[in-house]
Amino acid sequence: MRVLGMISGTSFDGIDTALVDFHLDGDVLRGTVLYTDTSPYPAPLRELVMSALPPRPITAQTVCRLDTEVGQAFAAAAQQALAAAASHGPADAICSHGQTVYHWVEGGRARGTLQLGQSAWIAQATGLPVVADVRARDVAAGGQGAPLVSLLDALVLAGRSRPAVALNLGGIANITVVDPTGPVVAFDTGPANALVDAVVQERGLDPNGFDTDGRLAAAGHVDAALLELLLQEPYYRAPAPKSTGKELFNIRYVAEALRAVPVADHCDVVATLTELTARTVADSIRATGADYVMASGGGVRNPVLLARLRALLPGVEVVDSAAHGLPPDAKEAVLMALIGWHTLNGLPATIASATGAAQSRILGSITPGSGPLVLPAPATAPARAEFRS
Repeated sequence: MRVLGMISGTSFDGIDTALVDFHLDGDVLRGTVLYTDTSPYPAPLRELVMSALPPRPITAQTVCRLDTEVGQAFAAAAQQALAAAASHGPADAICSHGQTVYHWVEGGRARGTLQLGQSAWIAQATGLPVVADVRARDVAAGGQGAPLVSLLDALVLAGRSRPAVALNLGGIANITVVDPTGPVVAFDTGPANALVDAVVQERGLDPNGFDTDGRLAAAGHVDAALLELLLQEPYYRAPAPKSTGKELFNIRYVAEALRAVPVADHCDVVATLTELTARTVADSIRATGADYVMASGGGVRNPVLLARLRALLPGVEVVDSAAHGLPPDAKEAVLMALIGWHTLNGLPATIASATGAAQSRILGSITPGSGPLVLPAPATAPARAEFRS
């Protein structure tokens, strides 16, 4: 089964796509990553998405417009990906994450989650069935709705003799702990690129909207007082499973910290926020006893952040996910393809111990394509997965 996975993450810079050909070989799910790409949001749509994210207010009119326009952008990205990958043969289905605009957490528990990007536009444009709205069922089952990537991580890192960690450095950082002696645990550690990106964008420090190659962080110095204040955030000491997002870690969060501890130099602010990510991620990983880290996400391209993580984790091997056949920038799009495969084959796509749900559940809602919806007979759940690209 060939599934096109699609996602726009918490950095909302574009739509990542990955076409994956899945084949179940005994208890091993083999995935060949046939094609990956990123389709940037059109500038007006990106601005609209940014204007709708916390802490900014939003109207129902804007929600409706965003749901439609993000859905249309995903539809265009799907058409582009399917055309570019046509030489590999036709796709069977699509799984779209959409764009998260709000993750509602109260008292440490996820109460709801909202991803926009109406799947009907994708189904209409491609004629393929579309799995979408993949987080809500886990929340309904008592889970955090995140990190869903624990499914992929657990399958890829299965069979190791020592604890291993999969680290994703997107807008928010999350880890999955795969321990041969216990259940899989996953949680958001806190901000990865979210706070740095917010500062860079608000102050116009980089035309790309992020700290390209860590240049700003490299040019600055960590402000010890500001870092100490930021490390007092209660979220870091909350027990797992837990999840967070830009409803907490946003530009207002940075502004409040800077009012308490003023730092004038832009590069010093970026350096301090980069160190905050490195420290909080390293603290979480160190506590697991892992000796191996598979890293992915946009933060992997930041040499300052990666160097600090390695320095803070002596004796821990840190590799990027390409070593496991997973392109670092497209790993979450591969995850969406994997979730789509599970859903269409009648299999749960969450790990309850990782999200905190009462039970693992089949995820998402399915929008039929241009013809009748025909699903295969339920498959046997794989014990591990191997990818190549």
